Amino acid sequence: MLNNLRKAFLGCSVVLSLVFMAGCSGSTATTQQETAITSNIPGGINLDTVKAQRFDTGKMWTFDNPPVKYFQEAYGFNATPEWLEKARKSALRFASYCSASFVSGDGLVMTNHHCGRESVTEVNREGEDLHNTGFYAQTLQDERPVQGLYVDQLVLIQDVTKEVQDAINAAGTDADKVNARKSKISEIEARCRKETGLEASVVTLYSGGEYSLYGYKRYNDVRLVFAPENQIGFFGGDYDNFTYPRYNLDCTFFRVYDETGKPLKTDNYFKWSPQGASEGEAIFVIGNPGRTNRLNTMSQLEFYRDISYPVTLDFLNDMIDAYSQELKEHPEQSLKYEDLLFSLSNSQKVYIGMIKGLNDQVLMARKRDFEKKFKEAVNSKPELQSKYGGIWDNIAQSRNEMRQFAKELNAYAVNWRFAPDYFVMARDIIKYANQMMLPESERSSKYKAAQLDSTKAKIFPEKFDKDMDFKLTQVFANNLINSLGEGNELVQKLFDSKKGKDAVSYMLSHSQLTSKESLMALLSKSPKEILNSDDPFIYFLQNTSDKSDALRKRAKEIQDKEAVNSQLLGQALFAVYGTSIPPDATFTLRIADGVVKGYDYNGTKAPAKTTYYGLYDRYYSFKKQYPWNLPERWKNPPAEFNLETPMNFISTNDIIGGNSGSPVINKNLEIVGLAFDGNIESLPGDFIFTTESNRCLSVDSEGMVEAIKDMYKATRLSEELRAGKIVESTSK
Repeated sequence: MLNNLRKAFLGCSVVLSLVFMAGCSGSTATTQQETAITSNIPGGINLDTVKAQRFDTGKMWTFDNPPVKYFQEAYGFNATPEWLEKARKSALRFASYCSASFVSGDGLVMTNHHCGRESVTEVNREGEDLHNTGFYAQTLQDERPVQGLYVDQLVLIQDVTKEVQDAINAAGTDADKVNARKSKISEIEARCRKETGLEASVVTLYSGGEYSLYGYKRYNDVRLVFAPENQIGFFGGDYDNFTYPRYNLDCTFFRVYDETGKPLKTDNYFKWSPQGASEGEAIFVIGNPGRTNRLNTMSQLEFYRDISYPVTLDFLNDMIDAYSQELKEHPEQSLKYEDLLFSLSNSQKVYIGMIKGLNDQVLMARKRDFEKKFKEAVNSKPELQSKYGGIWDNIAQSRNEMRQFAKELNAYAVNWRFAPDYFVMARDIIKYANQMMLPESERSSKYKAAQLDSTKAKIFPEKFDKDMDFKLTQVFANNLINSLGEGNELVQKLFDSKKGKDAVSYMLSHSQLTSKESLMALLSKSPKEILNSDDPFIYFLQNTSDKSDALRKRAKEIQDKEAVNSQLLGQALFAVYGTSIPPDATFTLRIADGVVKGYDYNGTKAPAKTTYYGLYDRYYSFKKQYPWNLPERWKNPPAEFNLETPMNFISTNDIIGGNSGSPVINKNLEIVGLAFDGNIESLPGDFIFTTESNRCLSVDSEGMVEAIKDMYKATRLSEELRAGKIVESTSK
């Protein structure tokens, strides 16, 4: 699932990305044919003959420079300025993690069910279980405001490349250039906000080859209209995630209200296509893809393959083991941990797919050929060669420097989002000891006499889940051993040559943080004694802090140097290719073209569309067991519900994480679907785009209306979708 609970995973991804400077993950691309070829290497193919393909860098076109000529050549379609403006203003960015669109002139908004899941939780009232029952507002008055939810509409695009690049070029050192860039971007954004009242963001395209100022009109009054049950929104659960054929009613509808508290009136919305798209038809995904690494150098991709992604995957595997075991032992914790566990499992699939792609010799040969041709183009022109000729070697040097200490830096980085409470206590105890070494007049208020006892008492958590903390401590232990090696002095000190559960038991047997009484006894000692304590959690923080700071400083210097070279790389790309290739994804609005098309898989064929008949076949084939069970209302469909109706479909559009909730439209600016996922073959799309079997998965417009009208009897909503406006007779 492209954007499942993205925010829940940010905690673990942030630390790892800081350590390794790796790109974010998402979804798009390897092929059955390519995998088969690769598995035969070295027998069947000469990798030196493999060539880069025209669209290896993807089809995530910007609205700054839409490929109008290409659309005409490929589809006989003239994307006029008016068409493009309508598409841009009808599309939305949903909060900070998904895409959406206006689908009626009365502010009706469509996005994915998994994007709106958090909002459903927000409006759930005491005694309700909306995730299991679904939600439908019978009247406008029943539509529920979602606190803190907003959608953004892109209304301004301005080229600010010269202004930003001039500021960078005027700076001296690499660090100065990085700071100058940040300062200039902040200045431009502040100026835009002041002059226009819009939400402003300067977007870095082509790694700095181009900079665009985007201005967004933000709508803060967003209310829930309709959401299906979780079990039909995510039918098949993690097993079916990133697979096809698929059967998900992954849609949710909201409404934007204006400043007066009335439904927003807008001319910018997509009309609804009741019949959807036919096989072979050209369609367009308008959304906000999160991030890709398709324009990165080979040395950067090899670093991700060898260092960043495997370490991230190890962490995910350990976290999944920990939370799976916890739920097995304590099923009553499902509400607390199930969403997080799915988010981790979702990310695990993504990283497995990306690593597989980066180890695919044919795909990497295509990337290598692209880089070779790019270098040749630069070196063929003296003015480009003198300015950009050395950037590949410089970036390779940066990656080689990072290889020397990346794992050590990762070992010392405590992930506070998922840290065991033992580490939180150790951190607070160290802060307490350092404060107590100061004269009282210089201490923070919490550490002065009046509040001191209260501060000390709060260090030990009021609710302490020792079972879960044991499992999270094992995640820490595994990471430290894997990063530093079993023979490392620190590893030996903390674990005494023990591994897994035995290592954790050894740590806890030597810790004073396992009970409030022993913790308070530790706090009764002098600050110096506390800071020199052999408690393993305190010892780890005290003995890695300086090393971690030094390594972070070194990493920052490398990062600054690489950022400058990446900026030059982007300029070189732009100088050689211009806008003939799209920039990497930046979680900003893009238009991606494609066609509805099946593909060969598992020795057979995947159909372009699935139907509700297939949903019920899967339900019965798995004996109605989770995660292929159905909500109560779906178990006996009403006679008027047409099981032949298309439910999901696939297409060759280029999507990735962030595209969840993107409208899928035809040439007439009509909704034919709602993008919600990619198939398993799409996962290497982080670094390369192919079309042989990489597919975008969407909910069919025909299938959505069929379910809304006949299964949910949500006539008010189905009529609004068909009419493009509120139908008064159904809105009371």
